[in-house]
Amino acid sequence: MRFAFFGDVVGRAGRNAVTRHLPHIRSKLDLDAVVINAENAAGGFGITRATADELFEAGADVLTLGNHSFDQAQGISVIENEERLLRPCNYPVGQVPGRGARLFSVNGYNFLVINVHGRVFMDALDDPFVGVERELLAAPLGDVADAVLVDIHAEATSEKAAMGYFCDGRASLVVGTHQHVPTADTRILPDGTAFQTDAGMCGDYNSIIGMEVEEPLRRFTTRIKGGRFTPASGAGTLCGVFVETEGSGLAKTVSPIRIGGQLSEIMPS
Repeated sequence: MRFAFFGDVVGRAGRNAVTRHLPHIRSKLDLDAVVINAENAAGGFGITRATADELFEAGADVLTLGNHSFDQAQGISVIENEERLLRPCNYPVGQVPGRGARLFSVNGYNFLVINVHGRVFMDALDDPFVGVERELLAAPLGDVADAVLVDIHAEATSEKAAMGYFCDGRASLVVGTHQHVPTADTRILPDGTAFQTDAGMCGDYNSIIGMEVEEPLRRFTTRIKGGRFTPASGAGTLCGVFVETEGSGLAKTVSPIRIGGQLSEIMPS
């Protein structure tokens, strides 16, 4: 199976990058599935029906979220009713709309996608490792699932690495989101799971993690809020990870993807 994951889509610049580049990437890499983290897609905070539809129409099969999942009031109904949209699986069970994992049928494959929220330097949710374990046991790789992707939306690189090794041999890809900066540690772990600490964002990198520079810079230098964070609106870069699996569902190859905008292009062959 050949699939790609793309990091946090930030505002219109990120959505434009997806719309512009994803159809070409999907064709060039002959992708069976595309998963995108969309928790910043609507004005930099949360998801709406319109922004979700824009990403689906561009070629996404599944959208994941994170700590901004419920920032948009209208997003709650989307999370509750859109089966292709996942919020973190470690929200309190039975108390929060939506689902944190699902087995999708895509291009003849059973593809398990799990979204989980970290706890280090983040709002405390239920144990992410217990949540992921529950979902992995429900649809084991190579038995029920042909491929498994885990999006860990977390701040601490150590927590993301721990999740990678926790899932090693049981997932095709564990990839981090939330930090909006692509890391240079793309690799396959000892038992066959592809890993990258952070996929980076899809957005304007002439910014401070996707936001216009003025307001975050003011807060860093004066500790005074002068207004709202506003997504940067320049040319966006599409950042993600490409994985090809073996018959076992474990990773055969893994490569970073970067195209458009300000960063140097990386495109798997």
